[in-house]
Order: sequence, then structure tokens, then C-alpha cells
Amino acid sequence: MIKIATRLFIWLNTFSYKVISVLVVKENGGIHPKHRILNYHKFFLDNISVNDSVLDIGCGNGSVAYDLSKKAKRIVAVDIVEKNIKNAKEKFSNENLEYVLGDATNFEFGEKFNAIVLSNVLEHIENRIDFLSKIKVLSPKILIRVPLLNRDWLSVYKKETGMEYRLDSTHFIEYTEESFKEEIEESGLKIEKYYIKFGELYSIIKKYE
Repeated sequence: MIKIATRLFIWLNTFSYKVISVLVVKENGGIHPKHRILNYHKFFLDNISVNDSVLDIGCGNGSVAYDLSKKAKRIVAVDIVEKNIKNAKEKFSNENLEYVLGDATNFEFGEKFNAIVLSNVLEHIENRIDFLSKIKVLSPKILIRVPLLNRDWLSVYKKETGMEYRLDSTHFIEYTEESFKEEIEESGLKIEKYYIKFGELYSIIKKYE
């Protein structure tokens, strides 16, 4: 009986998180309040320069790309979802910001950039080693933000007990520090520095000289 009750409340926890995420976006004019609370845009802004050309892969609603466009020289923002690109163009446009509809895992960019941004994107890609190996030739620097499995004890417990533990059902992986480091190394890249905040890992990735 206790096991059944525990599983029920854990399921409710997962379901509630998803519902809350949808509702707070609607309550806040289409923008998730996590952008403000986590202030994660600052990480990307702090690691680009005014003369940079930046590629934002998996740009979503365009809010990160827009903030980057207010500092960098040029931004190319790519997303695989047509609705995301449409909304981004409507809400977050700028003269130096170009939105592109496409799948970055097989898209031919035809140019190089000073930096690449992957903000909560890598975990959505199945063949991550191949993807990182492909994009590393496009830029000397990749700025990555990913959620961690051990963001709280309950997420780890959910996985241990065979329940849904992912923040998003489209995630192919929920990283630990160790698994993230292993994938970066396997991709022929190196972590210049990283830190963890609110259960997310922020890292500056570069190629070996």
C-alpha cells in the first residue's frame, strides 16, 4: 500500500511540474519566468564579444538570441520547430538577428562563427557525439547549458525506481557531471571551465590546439 501511494504521489509530482510549466508561461505573457529567475542569459552574454558572430542552435522562442543580438555583431538562430521560428520572428526580432528553420544535426551552415550557443539543447539530441564533432569545426568556442539528473534527490530516486525522471520526455539523456565530461572528451573537445547553478551545468567548451 505504501509503495502504491508513493508511486502515485511521485507521478503527481512529475505531472504537476509539466502543468505548472505550461501555466506559468501563459501567466507571464508567453515567457517562462525561469529566464528571469535563473538569469541564465547572462552566462552566454558574458562569454561573447561585441564583434562576434554567434550561432544559437535550438533557439526556441528566440529570447536568448535576441539578448545576444543586443551585444554581438551578428546572430544566426536555428530551430527545428516552425512555430518556434514564427513566434521568435514576431516577438524577438532585430536587424542583426537572422532566424533559420532547420535541423542543426544535418544542416549545412556554410560559414563559421566566433561562438556557438547550446542552451538546453544537447540533451534533446540522440547522436550527440556526432553532432558535437560536426559543429566543432564551425567555431573555436561552444557555450553549453544542460540540466543535471542530480538536480534533486527525487529525480535520482525516480530513475532508480523505474519511473519517468526526465524534465522533458524528449530528452535522450539527463546528464551527471561525469557523463557530461565523458561525452565532451569523446567528441574531441575540452572543458575550459564549468559551474553548476540551480541544478544546471554551464560550460565553456573549446577544441584542443
